[in-house]
Amino acid sequence: MPDICKSCGLPKELCVCEEIAREQQDITIYMTKRRYGKNVTIIQGLDTDIDIENLAKILKTKCASGGTVKDGNIELQGDHKKKVQRALEELGYKVKVK
Repeated sequence: MPDICKSCGLPKELCVCEEIAREQQDITIYMTKRRYGKNVTIIQGLDTDIDIENLAKILKTKCASGGTVKDGNIELQGDHKKKVQRALEELGYKVKVK
């Protein structure tokens, strides 16, 4: 018996919950300065239905930088607004850049 998704009731192979969650989110990307003048790119507005840890790993790889997940936001070291925007749009997210 295949695993069943708790949200939609479909088998895991046919589950569309994550795709629907991607389309319905309003993600904001902005940059801020931290201690010692270091730039940090913050991706805000991610829903808990998505595997944020995995998404952070993908973005860190595409931007070739370090980063972390804090309080439901992804923080990347450096100014990577354009790279993150392109990467998220390729994955199917709607993105706003401040």
